[in-house]
Amino acid sequence: MAHHSRLSTLVLDCPVGDLDASLRFWSAALGKPVATPDADGDGRYAELETAADEPILLLQKVDHPARVHLDIESDDIDAEADRLEALGARRIGFVKRWWVMEAPSGHRFCIVRQQRTPFGPHLNRWD
Repeated sequence: MAHHSRLSTLVLDCPVGDLDASLRFWSAALGKPVATPDADGDGRYAELETAADEPILLLQKVDHPARVHLDIESDDIDAEADRLEALGARRIGFVKRWWVMEAPSGHRFCIVRQQRTPFGPHLNRWD
């Protein structure tokens, strides 16, 4: 059965106690207004406003060094994880509702459920 995926989100991992200062900086630096300062209601995620054909820009409070990672959205996250494993990635773990993966290059990324409806442009179909 076919599934779909595309680049969804650029995540700025911020090792801070409070995302407010980071959110103000990245909003000003990128010229993107704040869409929500508390995306999940737990103070761990904040989002900048982006157009429907741009990746989502998400700030995430983390306990590891600062880095940027990307999320790939899919209508079948398990099938997408299988596809990427066949390309050499490995599953690190399932967290809440997404897969944390590691590319052969060592870069971490996540496979998440579809973030925007409709899926929008730049969609890949995998058979």
